[in-house]
Amino acid sequence: MTSPTVVLVHGAFADASSWRPVVARLRAAGTNARAVANPLRGLTHDGEYVASLVSQIDGPVVLVGHSYGGPVITHAAAVAANVTGLVYVAAFGLDTGMSALSSVEGFPPAELNTALVPATYPDGEGSATEFTIDPAKFHPVFCADLPAGDAALMAASQRPVAELALAQPLAVEPAWKRVPSRFVVAAADHAIDPGAQRAAAARVGADTVELDGASHAVALSRPDEVAQVISAAVGA
Repeated sequence: MTSPTVVLVHGAFADASSWRPVVARLRAAGTNARAVANPLRGLTHDGEYVASLVSQIDGPVVLVGHSYGGPVITHAAAVAANVTGLVYVAAFGLDTGMSALSSVEGFPPAELNTALVPATYPDGEGSATEFTIDPAKFHPVFCADLPAGDAALMAASQRPVAELALAQPLAVEPAWKRVPSRFVVAAADHAIDPGAQRAAAARVGADTVELDGASHAVALSRPDEVAQVISAAVGA
């Protein structure tokens, strides 16, 4: 039986390099792994884009999503028939009709909410809104458990996320209803409330690991534990 390929999808304010230490550990263990670019323009658009990439991979795929990458892999796995496992890392876990924003309603507001800086970009029909994190607040909000120098570099290279990406509801039947899922909860996350993450993990019926003291950038600060969860999904 062909061993699954692991495809890792980053979330907002990050890029594919945020998976670098996890990819290194997976490859050292003999797992074929690749981190892909998430457009961050809209949930349906981004999900279809990732589904197209996954559908062109020979053999089974385990999809891994961080943060907003969670909704993206949920959509993508509903479209790409070769997805055999899902791993959510400090992520939003959505059901049909839910958006990333609506999924955290009722939980304490995350510190991220007061750190966002809006800007506009051309969307083909005029202009739309996108967000970055205030560089002065990036370290405590996104990656408090990483060195300040690393946080400054991440803040300077962060990718903006379209408002539509966070507000657009999931328009497909979620793949986690038929595909086994795992979830890594970052217990010291200031971008997505840890309680909202626990609720998301319960919603998707995921086997869950909680990492005490882990920030939102858990794949960078705790790559060993994150890679172990992904390896378990590959082995299953």
